[in-house]
Amino acid sequence: MKVQVFAIIIATIFISCNHQSTEPSPSPGQPIVRDLTVLEKSVVSSDNSFGLKLFSRMNTVEQNKNVFISPFSVSMALGMALNGADGSTLDSMKQVLEHSNCTMQEINESYKNISTILTHLDSKVVFQIANSIWCRNDFQVIPAFLNDCHEYFDAEAASLDFSSPSAVQTINNWVNSKTNGKIPTILDQIPPEVVMYLINAIYFKGTWTYQFDPAKTTDAVFTFSAGNTVSCRMMNQKTTYAYHATEQAQIIDLPYSNRSFSMTIILPKEGINIDQFAAELTRQQWDTFVNSLDSTEVDLSMPKFKVEYEKTLNDELSAMGMEIAFSDFANFSRIAHASLAISEVKHKTFVDVDEEGTEAAAVTSVGITLTAMPLIPSMHVDRPFIFAIREHQSGTILFIGKIVNPVAL
Repeated sequence: MKVQVFAIIIATIFISCNHQSTEPSPSPGQPIVRDLTVLEKSVVSSDNSFGLKLFSRMNTVEQNKNVFISPFSVSMALGMALNGADGSTLDSMKQVLEHSNCTMQEINESYKNISTILTHLDSKVVFQIANSIWCRNDFQVIPAFLNDCHEYFDAEAASLDFSSPSAVQTINNWVNSKTNGKIPTILDQIPPEVVMYLINAIYFKGTWTYQFDPAKTTDAVFTFSAGNTVSCRMMNQKTTYAYHATEQAQIIDLPYSNRSFSMTIILPKEGINIDQFAAELTRQQWDTFVNSLDSTEVDLSMPKFKVEYEKTLNDELSAMGMEIAFSDFANFSRIAHASLAISEVKHKTFVDVDEEGTEAAAVTSVGITLTAMPLIPSMHVDRPFIFAIREHQSGTILFIGKIVNPVAL
């Protein structure tokens, strides 16, 4: 069965934007453990709402298919683009990202601080964030835009001859490097009207706090929503986890390393349609599930699985309210003194779950184009389930997905 995977940014807790905070950078290797500020909690909450709404929209169109997105990656890539937007384009993008009540300064500072916290929480978990800006060598960018992206997103900038075949390879080499080879490419070609790419890449590798014994992994049957089945490798373990059950679903939390990060699995009860359940999952429901988890001994079986996919998110983001950003009426006048629009938001993700732990990566590219030229169209987890990789200190959902076939590629 065809697998589909996606990626973007996300986070938890809802409070209005009315405070600012600037945190010092940590010493090398020093973990950051502190409470989030009111502003940071608000941005995390907004990102989680955005990510779950995007996940919901994807599940209305990706029926009976695997879905895997990184809300964090999409939000961060679009966060860089926000710094170049103005007028109604800026307003619509902030509304879709659920940052309408925040100033750009507040949004930027929160992205910077949260990114610093996430990458310094656990020395045994690898979590890396990288941002970059790639400009056509004859395109003049307003320095303030580059300065803001460097200051708040630590984005490296480079100028390339986009007409040279080596330009695609140069950008893809950067993506390959920043995802440890899990996502080798993001571009196939560079259309002549594209003048800039804003790219976010994230990489996660964590070992389970309670690793599964490979000797206990067995062949088992995974049942699809339609009732047909597939054979898969099922991992088995009985131990104490954070767990909760409702009339609709079972929820379990599998920690990584020192418990700063975990995978949360939501398994709807038999007879509940996974696509409808995923499409109706809200931030409020997510918070209720997470806040209800309690320490319980659980006899858990779950499949090993690997998923990879790419998706252009233009239609989904337009339907969510930022259609103007893709149109001739877009206003990105803070990037350059030219008529610009977003040509595409392209996303790739990867996840591999086995007895040892989880390896995941995501890349989001935002293409910026000249609008003067025409655009070229471009528990016993033995049934479909939802899973997310999250960080506990900030509440950030790093990845979220739906598995309907654990052996599909």
